[in-house]
Amino acid sequence: MTTRVAVAGVGMIPFKTPRNSESYDVMGAKAVRAALADAGVDYGLIQQAYVGYVYGDSTCGQAALYGVGQTGIPIVNVNNNCATGSSALFLARQAIESGMLDCVLALGFEQMQRGALATHFQDRPSPFAPFDEVTLAVEGESDAPFAARYFGGAGSAYAKEYGLAEDTFARIAVKARRHAKNNPYAVFRDPVTVEEVLASPEIYGPLTRLQCCPPTCGAAAAVLCSEEFARKHGLRTDVSIKAQAMTTDYPSTFADMDMRKIVGYDMSKAAAQQVYEKAGIGPEDVKVVELHDCFTTNELLTYEALGLTPEGSAEKFIRDGDNTYGGRVVTNPSGGLLSKGHPLGATGLAQCAELVWQLRGQAEARQVEGVKVALQHNIGIGGAAVVTLYEKVR
Repeated sequence: MTTRVAVAGVGMIPFKTPRNSESYDVMGAKAVRAALADAGVDYGLIQQAYVGYVYGDSTCGQAALYGVGQTGIPIVNVNNNCATGSSALFLARQAIESGMLDCVLALGFEQMQRGALATHFQDRPSPFAPFDEVTLAVEGESDAPFAARYFGGAGSAYAKEYGLAEDTFARIAVKARRHAKNNPYAVFRDPVTVEEVLASPEIYGPLTRLQCCPPTCGAAAAVLCSEEFARKHGLRTDVSIKAQAMTTDYPSTFADMDMRKIVGYDMSKAAAQQVYEKAGIGPEDVKVVELHDCFTTNELLTYEALGLTPEGSAEKFIRDGDNTYGGRVVTNPSGGLLSKGHPLGATGLAQCAELVWQLRGQAEARQVEGVKVALQHNIGIGGAAVVTLYEKVR
């Protein structure tokens, strides 16, 4: 019998641009203290910690947590590209659900550099090599940043198959800023118009600058525990992880020569299907989602991968307003990566924090009414997709 996993506490610090950021260890410690305070638990009761980051030397997790306490617990450092934060959460959830541990911490942080993402080790094989080979064959040569080529190419592939109005992707960026206006943790909260999005500098394919998530710095954390531990220590058990799945690339990622597969469509779809099956619900039961909108094109693709709308219908879903307040499902009430920013290791746990606040009714002006379950989607090229379903228990 598995143990129900309660999310006893979450913590997050406001995301900032690299030029205004504190160091990763300071940010990480602040997020942990916030999560511990939210849970009402002392760090001495944490039995194990999983710490996610992408850009940093080994054992940065220890450096961050030593600023909170040195209790001798196992600290595991996690790196799964943009899905790093959710990968740390995945491991923490497994530790509780299996019955091996009673109270664990998941932390994610990133101190990023300015500019587009880049690889750092040029003297060894790149894990992106097979992705680049397909991209070169499908898209041809380009000097654009590799992530923009992947996701811009994916958007072009979708538009080629289904046809899209010029402003469809831009509408997602406008929606993101409108949501972020009410999020004090987001970097970019000023509204933008469709015209401004389309007039911003072209990056690749349908993508303009305002359709690409910015490099930001930040940290977020979650305290997970068993229901028995929570009752013993007087912790809250009103939000739990009902189902979770992680998938990696399938042969179709490379064999199908489809840029949508390169950016994880099949991974995301499979992970979502596993979660729905485990939870015994369908996408029609979900009213709020935090999904991986690193580019506007990926948000559109993910609507369909998660089953929020049938394949080929995402444009109508957007134009009908079904992706925002008053529609069928509110996507990225936080403003998402497009507006909140995307500190790689922190993103998955920032999504977790937002959805826990939504389920508790603590999201203030961002609150979605009548939330009983909340869905999270976080991907990393290379690849990993993590989908998590949270439920309001009482």
